[in-house]
Amino acid sequence: MRIDIVTIFPEFFDVLDLSLLGKARQSGLIDLGVHNLRDSTHDRHHSVDDTPYGGGAGMVMKAEPWGAALDGILGAEAPAAPPAAPPAAPTEGGPILIFPSPAGDQFTQAMARDLSLEQHLVFGCGRYEGIDQRVVDHYSERGRVRLVSLGDYVLNGGEVAVMAMIEAIGRLIPGVVGNPASLVEESHEDGLLEYPSYTKPASWRGLDVPPILLSGNHGAISTWRRQQQIERTERVRPDLLPRTN
Repeated sequence: MRIDIVTIFPEFFDVLDLSLLGKARQSGLIDLGVHNLRDSTHDRHHSVDDTPYGGGAGMVMKAEPWGAALDGILGAEAPAAPPAAPPAAPTEGGPILIFPSPAGDQFTQAMARDLSLEQHLVFGCGRYEGIDQRVVDHYSERGRVRLVSLGDYVLNGGEVAVMAMIEAIGRLIPGVVGNPASLVEESHEDGLLEYPSYTKPASWRGLDVPPILLSGNHGAISTWRRQQQIERTERVRPDLLPRTN
């Protein structure tokens, strides 16, 4: 998979050289490009933001540097003038351009799995009060664009959200996680939270491992783990369970 990231803080993504994703990059499973948005500016201050039309607090990221950066990645030049005819429907296939946004679709394990099947993802890390809406509109006319939210809260910028998404997506790429079986029983894979896990020693500070896990009865262990998933989900995330009415 090819992953491109546009940001004003490229050093933020140095962490992708570590752990499993770092090994995936070394082995060629993930091809990563991190692009500094300020390299696509043309003024001596390398400014990427300006005051919002209509007034209001904060600054808005300008369309010009975003267009230059994304055109360089996507290999498409913006037209000199608006097209005479209505724009064609977004094409199937090709890169997916993802902008973290509180106004986007909620990021889920199912979305991560779908995105892990793509060949090329491009992430745009907004800052301040966001990116000029025309950037989203422009590229939505020419390809696949998604606004994605991690949850109902606000971050200082898109970098943290993009890191979380790359972590969740990248580990689902075949070959990134050494034991693929470890992905099967994780939280959210079947709509439930994962069961609690234990390892040696069998007793620690007066707390014992549940006896069923020491029994060697794999059928009973499987039943216990499933029940633990249901009970934990009912207690912590009842919204994940199917509604009965």
